[in-house]
This record gives sequence, C-alpha cells and structure tokens, in this order.
Amino acid sequence: MLKNYLTLIAIGLIWGSQFVFQEISLEGFSPVWVGTLRAILGALTLVVICKIMGIKSASKQWGLFALIGLLEAAIPFVLVPWAQQNLTSSIAAILMGTLPFYALLLSPVFIKGATISKGNTVSVIVGFSGLLILFSPELSSNTGAINLVSSAAIIVAAVCFAIALLLLNRVRDVHPLVVARNVLCMASIQLLFIAFLTAPITNVKPSASSMFSLIYLGVLCAGVVYYLYMMSIKNAGAVFTSMTNYLVPAVGVLIGVLLADESVQITTWLALVVILSALFINQTLAKSR
Repeated sequence: MLKNYLTLIAIGLIWGSQFVFQEISLEGFSPVWVGTLRAILGALTLVVICKIMGIKSASKQWGLFALIGLLEAAIPFVLVPWAQQNLTSSIAAILMGTLPFYALLLSPVFIKGATISKGNTVSVIVGFSGLLILFSPELSSNTGAINLVSSAAIIVAAVCFAIALLLLNRVRDVHPLVVARNVLCMASIQLLFIAFLTAPITNVKPSASSMFSLIYLGVLCAGVVYYLYMMSIKNAGAVFTSMTNYLVPAVGVLIGVLLADESVQITTWLALVVILSALFINQTLAKSR
C-alpha cells in the first residue's frame, strides 16, 4: 500500500514539476527544440526501459501511433513551452489540469457507446467555472496579467492530449510501455522535421541549467514517468492512478510558488480549488456507478 502511494506521489511530482523546468529550458532553447529534444530523450529512455524489461512488440499500427504521437507529444510539447514564454508555470499547470474535462466531453466522439452522464456534466460545468475564475481579473480589467492567446495555446494542447488519450483505446494487443515508446518515436520524427524547417539549430544557445532542465523533461517527464504510471495501474488500478489528476496542477502551482518565487493571485488559488473539486466530483460519481 505504501509503495502505491509513493509511486503516485512520484508521478505527481514529476509531471507537476515539468512546467517550472520548461521555463528554465526556454533560457537556452526555442520552444520547438524544447519539444523535439524532450520527445527524443523520452523515446530513448523508454527504448532502454523496454530493453531492460525484455518487452517486445510486432505491432503494425504505425499510422495510429503517428497520429497519437502528433496529438499527445508533437503539438503539446511545442505549444506548452511556447505559451510559457508569456505565462507562469502556475497558470500553465492549472490550464493543463483541465485535460480530464476535454476527454470526458469528447469521449462519445471517439469511443463507441460512451456517454456523458448528468454527473459528468456537473463536474465539467464546475471545472470550467474554475477557468472563468482564473481569467476573471483579465476579462474584467484587461490588466495583461494573463496572456489570453498563450492560455488558449495551452488549452489547445490539453485538447490534443485528451484526443490522444481517447485514441489509445484503439491500440490493440501492445504492451503500454511499447505504446508510449512508439508514440514518442513517431513524435520525435515529426518534431525533428519541423525543428529543422522552422528553428535553425544555430540559434540554440544552451546554458548548463537549460541543458539539465531539458534532460529532466525528456528522461523523467517523458520517459521514466510512463513506466511509473503503468506500474501504478498494474499494482493499484486505474482509478487509484487517476488521482494524479489532482496532484499535477496542485504540485505545479506549489513548485511555481516555492521554487520559482512566482506571485500567485487569490483568484488563481480559488480556480485551482474549484477545478480540483470538479475532478473530485467526477471521480466520486464514477466510483458510485
């Protein structure tokens, strides 16, 4: 039992910390190269893990892996760091924390027989009211405290990630770690092509801190964390593991305050509480069903 909770906390800390490390990595790399190198390092990490564990796969679903890689990694890995040039890590963490709501709303489109219950609808309404609270100072006074274009970019990234998660239901007879490896491999190819076309590598001027941050993002946030996530599902179940939905935005905000010395408005804290409450409502209703 203790091992399961420690694994859950580790997942929440790793994924929740990614936003701060993305900010640091942007000091030496453009958003495109942050996403590209993160995907490559993550893919290589999973290749090593699969090799050590002796996991093999002969799957031929490379077209599906390419599509999922585009939505789960290629687009979010670039959009989020691009947006974080104008947003704090705390805001980015909260916006990405709304991902489960998009998955819930889109599930009937991508999963046969999936429906949205009244309870689901309540949780989504409560969740999006949290977004309204988050943006209320900006919408009422146009203070420039929160960049709305950058915020929209992170929401688009979250929607892409949600669609990718739903498409994973179409992958058949492949070990989850192999799926993650293949998805990141396809995303790496896509991002390399985009990076060389749009962001000359001669413009990359890495510092020691940005290099370390990028290695952390790739090896841990795009590699090791998938292993921990799959192990948590195997040992403790999917419902228990889904509690990372609470940890990631909360950890993201706390790390932004404690390590990056970010100033967080009262409306940001309130939005975080409302969104986490919406996730709790949805999970509680799911358990009761």
